[in-house]
Amino acid sequence: MPITKFEAFLRRVYEATGISSQNELALAMQINRSAITQARKKNSIPATWILKLYRAYKLNPDWIETGIGPRYLKQNQEPDIEFQNIPKVKARLSAGGGSFEVGSEIEGYYSFRKDWLNVKGSPAGMVLMDVFGNSMEPELKDGDTVLIDKSEKDILAGAIYALGVDDTIMVKRVEKHPGKLVLRSDNKNYLPVFLENQDIQNVRIIGKVIWVCREFR
Repeated sequence: MPITKFEAFLRRVYEATGISSQNELALAMQINRSAITQARKKNSIPATWILKLYRAYKLNPDWIETGIGPRYLKQNQEPDIEFQNIPKVKARLSAGGGSFEVGSEIEGYYSFRKDWLNVKGSPAGMVLMDVFGNSMEPELKDGDTVLIDKSEKDILAGAIYALGVDDTIMVKRVEKHPGKLVLRSDNKNYLPVFLENQDIQNVRIIGKVIWVCREFR
């Protein structure tokens, strides 16, 4: 089945910008997610979107709309890409029983594209941490490095968070119920942890896990 004009447009934009979903595209263009749904139904590409993509990513407007011509206005000219360094701390997130390694000492910095970070969240509040343990497998494995947005502390059901409980730090899926927090592991060998009453006061949300990097061994 041939793809539509709008679907082809989406594929080009995803490939050129690193955007990977319609939600990210809506954030990048500062539009409602419903506007993308409507454009898909009409099989049309609003001119304002083409202008925004040109301004943000230096993409050739003709290429955005039709796929014809160079990706950028001048052949072989890549856009100026800015990078931002994100700190990686020595403290590790437990995917098991808990970690006492809670120090915030920085062991290095890793560079990410600024435009990519801006789509994901608030770069100024991001930090990298390693995971150890197997309680979040298969989603997160022992040795993975996760990117955490510390500005994202509001709990969304089922999302993965770095959190501290008393003197330990860990990574879990968090659910909020009336008067109760539930910490869930993806590994079914680990039972959920239910926190109520005073125990909830001892929980601090470090931030939401928004990206993971895995090194094959």
